[in-house]
Amino acid sequence: MNVLIYLIPIALALGGLGLATFLWSLKSGQYDDLEGSSWRVLDDGDDRPDT
Repeated sequence: MNVLIYLIPIALALGGLGLATFLWSLKSGQYDDLEGSSWRVLDDGDDRPDT
């Protein structure tokens, strides 16, 4: 039973860390363009002019 004294704060701290990381990723724009990456994978770049 004494182990719960340590495990509950550790679990709360890890949950808060995960929530803070998720909120940071939302604020930094990680989820703004979900379809752009999938289209960039398929683009072979032939339409760009040579430099």
